[in-house]
Amino acid sequence: MKKFKKGDDVVVLTGRDKGKRGTILRILDPERALVDSVNVVKKHVRPNPNKGETGGIIEKESPIRISNLGMYNPNSKKADRVGIKHLEDGRRVRIFRSDGEVIDVG
Repeated sequence: MKKFKKGDDVVVLTGRDKGKRGTILRILDPERALVDSVNVVKKHVRPNPNKGETGGIIEKESPIRISNLGMYNPNSKKADRVGIKHLEDGRRVRIFRSDGEVIDVG
């Protein structure tokens, strides 16, 4: 079971965007994720008249390493580590490490 999923609310722990909060848009591979309004870069785009695209400078999210993210804990209002716990019926669930609260059942 992966510790982060699409739609999770996360906080950036290190880097240029430290402290920013966002939602995971996509998990690209086991080490990288796209987070909404975090790690935004400016990209110069060339116009393509065949596709009807105009050129210019656009801002888009760039991937960020998952090791630099922490799950947002609404109880403590801070970033928290994620653990995995086995329930009595055999299911695996994600929990917050600080208080042991279940994030989701799945």
